[in-house]
Amino acid sequence: MNLITQMKNRYFHFNNKTSYLLVLGAVLLLSGCDPRLEVHGNLPDPEKVLSVQPKIHTKLQVAQLLGTPSTIGTFNDQTWYYVSRKSETFAFLEPKIIDQQVLVVKFDPSGVVDDIQLYGYEDGRIINPITKETPTSGQELTVLQQFFGNIGRFNKEAK
Repeated sequence: MNLITQMKNRYFHFNNKTSYLLVLGAVLLLSGCDPRLEVHGNLPDPEKVLSVQPKIHTKLQVAQLLGTPSTIGTFNDQTWYYVSRKSETFAFLEPKIIDQQVLVVKFDPSGVVDDIQLYGYEDGRIINPITKETPTSGQELTVLQQFFGNIGRFNKEAK
């Protein structure tokens, strides 16, 4: 027997029980990595949405038919948004949006439905927020500089 065969037999010898345990462990590890589907928000039933008639129904009637909106316009309370989003998360990675729908109900100043629109994921835009920081005066000290800078400042006798 040569040296390589002896090393293989010594270090890589598995009996059937060990092989089964390794396969079972691999299967359990891989099954834990199944993607997790998450649904957020609430999109009203399409039949109820179709029953809402522009120029006829009021805010109260829309709330009774469709329920409470996900959000109301920030600067204009005459716009209601019903938002639904499906995302998929794989292991520890960032969630990936699979589908998103936004139902927008606009009201005129008297509170009557003016327009209804449905937007899908393909209608959305990616917005990159600005991450600038406001500068502050002074210097930034490390933990050690802060620690050693405070030595001798405490427990002084009052004069």
